[in-house]
Amino acid sequence: MRNKADAPPQEEILAAAKPVSRWRKRSLSRRLVVVAAVWSVLALAVAGFILVSLYRTASERAFDAQLEVYAKTILSEMLPDAASTDVPRAQQTQPAIQAPKGVIEPRFSLPLSGWYWTVRSGETGRVLFASESLVGDPLSVGDMAGEDTQSAFGVGPGGEEVRIRQEKVRFGNASYIIAVAARTAGFRADLAQFTRMASLTLAVIGAGLVGAVFLQVRVGLKPLVRLQASLAAVRRGDEDAIDEDLPVEIAPLAVELNALIHSNREIVERARTHVGNLAHGLKTPLSVISNEARAAQGPLADKVSEQAAIMSTQIQHHLERARMAAQRRVIGVSCDVEPVLSRLCRAMGKIYQGRGIELEQVVPAGLRFRGEQQDLEELSGNLIDNACKWAKGRVSVTLRPLTSSGVGRELFELVVEDDGPGLSEEERREAVKRGKRLDETVPGTGLGLSIVADLAALYGGRLDLDRSKMGGLKASLVLPAI
Repeated sequence: MRNKADAPPQEEILAAAKPVSRWRKRSLSRRLVVVAAVWSVLALAVAGFILVSLYRTASERAFDAQLEVYAKTILSEMLPDAASTDVPRAQQTQPAIQAPKGVIEPRFSLPLSGWYWTVRSGETGRVLFASESLVGDPLSVGDMAGEDTQSAFGVGPGGEEVRIRQEKVRFGNASYIIAVAARTAGFRADLAQFTRMASLTLAVIGAGLVGAVFLQVRVGLKPLVRLQASLAAVRRGDEDAIDEDLPVEIAPLAVELNALIHSNREIVERARTHVGNLAHGLKTPLSVISNEARAAQGPLADKVSEQAAIMSTQIQHHLERARMAAQRRVIGVSCDVEPVLSRLCRAMGKIYQGRGIELEQVVPAGLRFRGEQQDLEELSGNLIDNACKWAKGRVSVTLRPLTSSGVGRELFELVVEDDGPGLSEEERREAVKRGKRLDETVPGTGLGLSIVADLAALYGGRLDLDRSKMGGLKASLVLPAI
């Protein structure tokens, strides 16, 4: 009778599916580019802020210097006779002042031109003289607060923003405050234009820096891509060792990996040697015991012969498991799945041709099994042979990749179905027990499916049993792929 294993423990698969933080899974090149981009944006933003601040300060100083020139001119116009008097200015008790009459700047004469000046009394704050451009409107100025000069932004006629420079002068016992103001619209426009140009320039520089970092990372990490490709070639079995022709920083890593691969192969070879020696050492004594028991007569001989057969079966089973456990740890061993399954299906079709078994197969090319070919032949051969034994007339073999396995590695699934009598749920649980025969009428040791389940688990895969849509048994074998 057919045997089939329940889904084996999946600790290994679940362990491989442990969640990994999104940042840790992010590529190294992306990390470097992101860090460089963030740093470039912050550095250029700070640089832009500093440049705009420096430009604003320099522009204000230039504006104030121009206003100061006009203030000095107004002061000289207030004392037109100061140069012609014979009395030194320091000895004058109350020099006479008059309204400036000279043309200081044509814009001071145009109504609401944006350029204004006033002369106020330092004691009372009363406006003594004012430019014609004010046309009687006030010029809001701040308190000097004990300062001799002051530059600040204020409000001019019509509520427009102006830059005001005030300067306090003293003649004898009297003091005067000369205020010169100019509209800041042009100043603000120049500052906004400079800010836009600086931002655009720094943005272009930042994009260039990020692009340069990206190229640098791509070129700098290219040896790691070569190392990955070389290691993948070893894992697939295309190469025997990793290429060590790499930069000095990562060449020692390739050397250590090659040493690890070599050590792994030596361990596997020793394990195979020990398994072969054990098999050879046990086979001869068991054969002698079996022959002697068959030659003798009586209940004791029958019991010895029975137990010797059981021992031989048990030894064969565990030696097979040990051999598979050693082989699955070999690095760089793999094989194509499609040729193996195609050969098995042709062979089974010929073997069961007399029963008229129709063997359907959907086996796409391109999938590779991460293990030795003879192990894949044994795993899939047991399933196909078991299905053909119990099928009434149809057996289906389907191979497909598992694109979203959720375990962080590539897998493929081999599904074998038949239209035979199938197994109940209880029988499927019994079938997993090693050596359990559900029907003694069909020849075989009863170890086929249990070996498949055990060896699939050793490869980190699993064997599932279910009822097929064809009416019989559905066996799903999941194995690692490349």
